[in-house]
Amino acid sequence: MSQPQPRDIVVLVPGRLHGHAVTRLGDGFRLVRIDRADPALIDAEVAASVRAVASMTAIDARFIDALPNLEIIANFGVGYDAVDASHAAIRKVMVTNTPDVLTDEVADTAVGLLINTVRELPKAEAWLRAGRWVSDGAYPLSRATLRGRSVGIFGMGRIGLAIARRLAAFGLPISYHNRSKAESVGYTYHDTLVGLAQAVDTLISVAPGSAATDKAVNAEVLAALGTSGVFVNIGRGSTVDQTALAAALKDGTILAAGLDVFDDEPRVPDTLLSLGNACLLPHVGSASVHTRQAMADLVVDNLIGWFDQGRALTPVNETLSVGPRQG
Repeated sequence: MSQPQPRDIVVLVPGRLHGHAVTRLGDGFRLVRIDRADPALIDAEVAASVRAVASMTAIDARFIDALPNLEIIANFGVGYDAVDASHAAIRKVMVTNTPDVLTDEVADTAVGLLINTVRELPKAEAWLRAGRWVSDGAYPLSRATLRGRSVGIFGMGRIGLAIARRLAAFGLPISYHNRSKAESVGYTYHDTLVGLAQAVDTLISVAPGSAATDKAVNAEVLAALGTSGVFVNIGRGSTVDQTALAAALKDGTILAAGLDVFDDEPRVPDTLLSLGNACLLPHVGSASVHTRQAMADLVVDNLIGWFDQGRALTPVNETLSVGPRQG
């Protein structure tokens, strides 16, 4: 059987992209790659030919404006705060992300990170591997437990709901804070983040990065969480005041924190690295072979849906009204 011919459509990939997505794009489109999303790296002829961008990097207004015939930006990841989706909407450029296919993986990671944080499992394993079980005896009893805890979720979207269902199965009461109450959600709603923190002793942030959520988890919220409080962030590093968090962990304002995301990745400040009551992961929430391949497939399937059927599979809110160009 002969190999199908790629579409005569140029897809630009700035910087790194999952290898499975690159392979499928190369098979189905005319693929152009550049080192980073910098208009200076594209000559006028190539820029005019680009109709799609597939990316897992920042795509700003300047880069969008440098591509006069751009129709769609397929973002790798459910979070798309690195893409100027509002400007894309003004330019009538569709933006897509990769929700749903990573929901369960990230929720699993959040629960695992919470358990690691309260029961100190990574530290207990390090104790064993260092021979201290033999030399010093049993690992010290963990100060914290999930038993008797109450959980607040900041950002009750798809992933927040998946985390809530898992933790409800552990027998833990669930509350949440969003910009507004979700009528279909049966958990207890708090109309402020401080109010949520006051009502619980375990706060999990799944909030997206945006101007509205920038440093939302601040010193006031952490103080409200209290001295037995545990904070977990599986959403975006920008939603947390890292300086305030490090201080709260150091002085005992809260008990512990589990973090998978940071404000300036991959750089993690020494003020967090030095703390024994911080469980730190290198942004691995969705990082399994299975889930990342599913995300890569959705990036490509969005482009195929757009160019073959005139519709994107997972458009972001800002570009819901954007349709394919005629002619």
